Amino acid sequence: MIVFHMDRNIAHFLTWRKTHRLHFISAFDAMSRHRGGMSRPDLNLLVTLDVLLAEGSVARAAQRLRLSPSAMSRALARLRETTGDPLLVRAGRGLVPTPRAIELRERVSQLVQGGEAVLRPTEKLNLKQIVRIFTLRTSEGFVENFGPGLIARIGEEAPGVRLRFVQKPNKDSTPLRDGNVDLETGVVESTTSPEVRTQALFRDRYVGVVRKGHPLAQGKITPARYAAGRHISVSRFGIDNEPIAEALKPFGVEREILVAIVGGFSTALALARASDLIASVPERHTGYLRKGMHSFPLPVSPPEFTVSMLWHPRLDADPAHRWLRAHVRAVCAAIR
Repeated sequence: MIVFHMDRNIAHFLTWRKTHRLHFISAFDAMSRHRGGMSRPDLNLLVTLDVLLAEGSVARAAQRLRLSPSAMSRALARLRETTGDPLLVRAGRGLVPTPRAIELRERVSQLVQGGEAVLRPTEKLNLKQIVRIFTLRTSEGFVENFGPGLIARIGEEAPGVRLRFVQKPNKDSTPLRDGNVDLETGVVESTTSPEVRTQALFRDRYVGVVRKGHPLAQGKITPARYAAGRHISVSRFGIDNEPIAEALKPFGVEREILVAIVGGFSTALALARASDLIASVPERHTGYLRKGMHSFPLPVSPPEFTVSMLWHPRLDADPAHRWLRAHVRAVCAAIR
């Protein structure tokens, strides 16, 4: 019988090749399962790995994480299986990191610190250092009436904050949902997206407005006298102001002379200021715009309405956005 004696170096090479080939196959299979959606790495192991690499000892890592030594040993075994590397190997009475462990030490530490920062409660907002632009979509009249006070308050507390006011051509909630608008003001209606957060700012009502010296600036204003005047209607869609038209019906009158239909309150007031036309606009929404003109209560009672601010839920807990909302509420409450 012939016996072949294998050289010790060759045997060691074949053993190394077999071991590392098995590690490679296991790692490849695990990666394939992950890519296929069959399994995901346990991210909790990152914290364990961070402590193990920092302590260099299973016993000290177990004590730091308040685990038993056996539980920490099992965690190290899982980490070795997951990474395909021994990570910590025996050297005398202690453990030393492998080159792979040394490579991972700083990266793992940064990942764990970043994760802790994400899950940590938000720190107190530093208003003097914040740099941010808030986009507010508002109905016409809001900027003229409430904008100066809001800008003054914001600038005093947070000089790095800018307010960008954009027009509100419709009540579509898409700009809020897409993040193109941070805050909106207006009347909440059935068409408002149910996901949008809302908070009431103030109640408002319609008043009549004419130039100084207009016939309606003197004497009692009855429904018939009001309806007989020459009116400006405010409508983005080119139709008469429905609440006032409905309020006139019980008196058997209607505004027959609609000289102009405009898209905003400021335009209606500018026309009324320079003519004998009558503008019917929200009282609180147009306070500054009506200065120097004669305002009177309507002889009919169209329903009052609530002006609210609206925002998307993703900004609900944002400290800077909450601070902005508080100032919007305060400005609206201060101007009556």
